[in-house]
Amino acid sequence: MPSCVALIVAAGRGVRFGADMPKQYLPLAGKPVLRRTVESFLRQPEITSIRVVIDPAFQDLYEQAVAGLDLPPPIIGGPTRQDSVLNGLEALAGHAPDLVLIHDAARPLVDGKAIRDVIAALDHAPGAIAATPLADTLKRGSDTGATVSSAGTLDRTGLWRALTPQGFRFADILIAHRRAAGMNLTDDAAVAEQAGLAVTLVPSNPDNLKVTTKDDLARAERLYLASLGDVRTGTGFDVHKFTDGDHVWLCGLNVPHDQGLEGHSDADVGLHALTDAILGAICAGDIGQHFPPSDPRWKGADSSKFLRHAADLVAEKGGVIAHVDVTLICERPKVGPHREAMAARIAEILAIDPARVSVKATTTEGLGFTGRREGIAAQAAATIRLPLTLD
Repeated sequence: MPSCVALIVAAGRGVRFGADMPKQYLPLAGKPVLRRTVESFLRQPEITSIRVVIDPAFQDLYEQAVAGLDLPPPIIGGPTRQDSVLNGLEALAGHAPDLVLIHDAARPLVDGKAIRDVIAALDHAPGAIAATPLADTLKRGSDTGATVSSAGTLDRTGLWRALTPQGFRFADILIAHRRAAGMNLTDDAAVAEQAGLAVTLVPSNPDNLKVTTKDDLARAERLYLASLGDVRTGTGFDVHKFTDGDHVWLCGLNVPHDQGLEGHSDADVGLHALTDAILGAICAGDIGQHFPPSDPRWKGADSSKFLRHAADLVAEKGGVIAHVDVTLICERPKVGPHREAMAARIAEILAIDPARVSVKATTTEGLGFTGRREGIAAQAAATIRLPLTLD
C-alpha cells in the first residue's frame, strides 16, 4: 500500500467569520472544528500520517484542539493558503510519501468514502479532487447600487464545485507548487493544472461544506448531529460499603462524612455506575475489564480517569454523549447540597454541557443495606449518538 500523508491546512485567520479566534478552533458539537477534521482522517487506515499547518500565533489553541491525539509537530504556515501548502509540502520532502491529500481544516464533515475514493483515483491519475456537480440554476448578477439584478442565466452543464481533500502524487504536486509560487491560484487543483497535470473529479458528498460564516458553522452542526442517527442507551449499577474514613468521593466530589467507602480505587460509586452505563451503550464491556481491581495501577485511582476513558471510546467511534443520569441511593451523606456541583464535575469530565447531566438521590426508606447505612449504591443511564455508518 502506498504511503499517504494528509496535509491539513489550518493556518488561516478566518477574518470573514468575525469571531475572536480562527474558525477552525471554534466548537462544533462539543469539539473544535479542527479536531473533528483531524479525527476524520485518523479513522482511515489508508492515511499513514497527518500533518497540520498552522499560524504560530495560535499555537496554544492548536495544542488545546488536538490534545491527546498522536500527531507530529505542526508545520508553520505562510501569509496565504498557497504559501502554507507549499510550506507543508516542503516539510514532507525529506520523507517523500507516495501520495498527499491536501485538505482544508474548515471542512470537518469530510467522510471516509471521499478520502478513500480520492486515494483510489490516484491509481490512474496524477491528481484527484473531491467534487460535487452544481445542481442550482446559476445567475449572473448586475450591481445597480441598492440591489443586485439578474443579468442572465448561465449554463451549468459540466460545472462542478471543488471540495477537499485534493490528492496528488507527492513528487508531482511539490514541483507544481514550487513553480506556482506567487501566482495566487485558488486551490491545489489549479496549481496542478497550471503544471499540466491531469486532475480527476471524484463525486463526493455535498455536505462536505467549508465553514466560512457563522451560518456555515450552524449548518455544519445540524448536519453532523443529523448523521448521528444510531441512538443507544446503556445502564450501570454499582455498590460500595462504608469503612473507616472522614469523606466519600461521589460523582467526582470529595464529600465530608463520618465514614469512607471501601474500594480498590477511590470508590466513587456514582462515577463507576456512569462509566459502566457509557461502556454498555457502546457494547464495550464493563469497568472491570478496562480497569481490573487486581491491577495495582488503579489502587486509590481517581475514578474520573475511568469515566474519561469511556467518553474517549465514544469519541473514537465518532459519537457524542447526549445525556447522562445518575441516581445515588443512600441515607447519608445528604446529596442535595452537592448536586449542582456534582453535575458540573461530571460535565467537565465528559466535556459536555452541564444541561445534559442529571444527578439526583433517593433513600430506601430505611430498608436494605443502604437503609441500614452500610454503604451507598448508584444507578446510571447514558444516552449516546453514533454515526449510522462508521467510516
